[in-house]
Amino acid sequence: MMKRLGYILLLCAVFSACKDKGSFVIEGQFKNASPGSKVYLFGLQKDHQTPLDSTVFSENGDFKFTHSTPAVDFFRISSGHSEYMIIAKNGDQIKINADLADKTLAYSISGAMEADKLEELNKVKNQYMGKISEIQKKFDDAVTAQPDKRDVIMAQLKPAYIQEINGLNKAVLKFAQDNTTSLASFYAVNLLNPAEFEKEMVDYADKIKSNFNDNAAVTEFLVRMAKLKSIQVGQAAPDFTINGIDGKPIKLSDFKGKYVMLDFWASWCVPCRNENPNVVKAYNAFKDKNFTILGISLDKDAAAWKSAVIADKLTWAQGSDLKDFDSPTAKLYAIEAIPSSFIVDPSGKIIAKNLRGEELDAFLSKTLR
Repeated sequence: MMKRLGYILLLCAVFSACKDKGSFVIEGQFKNASPGSKVYLFGLQKDHQTPLDSTVFSENGDFKFTHSTPAVDFFRISSGHSEYMIIAKNGDQIKINADLADKTLAYSISGAMEADKLEELNKVKNQYMGKISEIQKKFDDAVTAQPDKRDVIMAQLKPAYIQEINGLNKAVLKFAQDNTTSLASFYAVNLLNPAEFEKEMVDYADKIKSNFNDNAAVTEFLVRMAKLKSIQVGQAAPDFTINGIDGKPIKLSDFKGKYVMLDFWASWCVPCRNENPNVVKAYNAFKDKNFTILGISLDKDAAAWKSAVIADKLTWAQGSDLKDFDSPTAKLYAIEAIPSSFIVDPSGKIIAKNLRGEELDAFLSKTLR
C-alpha cells in the first residue's frame, strides 16, 4: 500500500496531475508596491467589474489569490491606479509580474494557455505603445520648449503617430484572427474601434460563435454582431415606420426607387450639428439626381428637435420616436453613437455607411451620375 501511494505521489510531482481543478491560482510580484497595501481581484461581467477578493502585498511585493470560475473568463488585478487583465479557468496556476511605477502598465503573465496567449498579445501591444509613448513625449517636450508652435509640432508628428496607431490596430486584429480558439483573441478584438473595424468584428464573430458558449461577454458580443451583420453594406435595409415631424407616419419603403440617406442625429449632439452643413450641401447638390435624405432624430424633446431642424435648414423628411437611444428604429439599425448614416439604393440595399464631409460628396458624385 505504501509503495502504491509513493507511486501516485511521484506521478503527481512529475505530471502535475494533482492540481486543484476546482479553482485557479494567481501568484504575483509587483515592483514598487508598498508592503501591506491592498491588491484586489475583480471579475469582469459585461461592462462592469465585481470585487471578488483582496489581500495585501508582502515585503517583497508578493501576493496570491485562489478563486474558482464556472468557465474560462476575464479577471482584473488592481492596485492603486494600476490594473492588469487576466484570463483564467479552474486548474490554472498563473504568475504575473509588473512594476507599479510603470505608467504604460506593461506586465508579464505566464503559467497557462490563456495566460501565455495574453502575454503574446501584450508583447505586440507594448511594442507599439512604447513607440507611441515616445512620440507623445517628443510632442510634450517640443511644446514645452515652443508653446507658440503647438499646431506646427502636431502637424510634424501626427503622421508618425497615425502610422504607429495603424500598425497597432493591424497587429491586434491579426492576433485576434489567428487565435480564435483563445479568449485572448476576444479581448484583442475588443481593443479595436467598432466604428473603424465593424466588418472585421462581424467576420470574427462568425469564427468564434461556438467557441465560448459559457462566457456572458462573448454571448452578448455575438448577439450585437448578429444585429450588425444584418445592416452591413450589401444587405437589405430593414424597413421601419416612424412618426414624421408633422405627426404623420413615414415608412422607409416609401422611398423605394430613390437613393436615400438615413441620417441618425439629435439636436443635443454637437458633432451632428457640426456635420449638418455638410449634409445640407450634399442634399442641395444631389436632390435632383434621384437622391433624398430621411433624418431620424434621437431627441426626446420634440420642441428642441423641431427648433434644430429649422435652425440648421434641414429641408428633407424628418422622423423621430422621441426615445433617444431606446428608439426602436435606432435599435433596429444598432445605433450606438451619432451621427450615423446609411445610404440605401433604389432597390432597398445598403450601399454605404457613415460617410461624412468630402467622403460623402465623393461617393454621391461617383454613384449618382
